[in-house]
Amino acid sequence: MRRKWDARKKAKIVLEGLMGGCVNDLCRSHDLRPGQYYKWRGQFLEQCHQIFEKRPNLSSESELIAENEELKKLVGELTLELTSGKSSR
Repeated sequence: MRRKWDARKKAKIVLEGLMGGCVNDLCRSHDLRPGQYYKWRGQFLEQCHQIFEKRPNLSSESELIAENEELKKLVGELTLELTSGKSSR
């Protein structure tokens, strides 16, 4: 039966190995095949630089969504104004 490993547990195991622990002992204690450990380690090392990359600010994203909604409303009002010939504001 396959086990599901969460990302935190995988990272912890990989870091234990990178800090000088014996990989065979580490795998034995976690009931893990060494091949699986090396696969996780490869993924970890390929992607670890991403932690230092700048991520988009979530508050600015919500601000953009609100601005987008406001602009859609304004476009709708202007469209009604143009088609009816009256000012709706």
